Amino acid sequence: MAPVGTWRGLVADPDHGPLPAVLLVLTFVTGVVDAVSILSLGRVFVANMTGNVVFVGFALAGAAGFSLAASLSALAGFVVGALAGGRLIVRFPSRAALIRAGLAVETGFLVVALVVAAVGLDSGSRDVVAAAAAVAMGTQNSVVRALKVPDLTTTVLTLTLTGIASDIRTAPRAVLVRRILAVATMLVGAVVGALLVLHADPAAGLGLAVWLLILALAAVARTASWS
Repeated sequence: MAPVGTWRGLVADPDHGPLPAVLLVLTFVTGVVDAVSILSLGRVFVANMTGNVVFVGFALAGAAGFSLAASLSALAGFVVGALAGGRLIVRFPSRAALIRAGLAVETGFLVVALVVAAVGLDSGSRDVVAAAAAVAMGTQNSVVRALKVPDLTTTVLTLTLTGIASDIRTAPRAVLVRRILAVATMLVGAVVGALLVLHADPAAGLGLAVWLLILALAAVARTASWS
């Protein structure tokens, strides 16, 4: 494996081709999309279902500021997206074909979320945006799980942070760099997403996510010499 701290290690890994770079883009997208959902859809996660289940509990307990409808919409959407990802995994055994199909489906649902958000957000449309974005994230999560690129889950950082701390003396430098890049990328994505929501609007954040997915899809489509 080429050192992941180098550009070549990210875009032309001997085992995973361009997947490390693509999955870092998806990690950034996760940060952006969850920033949009938390700040503008009623405190709901659309990518991190652990947090979303907790938010459902808060809403059921009557805590102010948490939308039960949005959280349940996101949960349902995520499950539907994961099911869709599972169908793609069966249909596209090649990893190159799978990531292209997964990116296309994810982009499509985020475009739906973007269009609804651009028209305007009220209680009903927020639930639609949450559901559509969650379908996108569920598809992403399912596909990425099947790609099996170490330390780049794109949506969950709990085990990544655990690995950084517990393996800091024993893990190869390349592994630690990859894990740190994953954490830093999601952090930057969350910052950028929050800035767009706070100083522009939710549609701006979703628009950035869609643009990045289109770039990732174009990049993967041009690098078909790996599987």
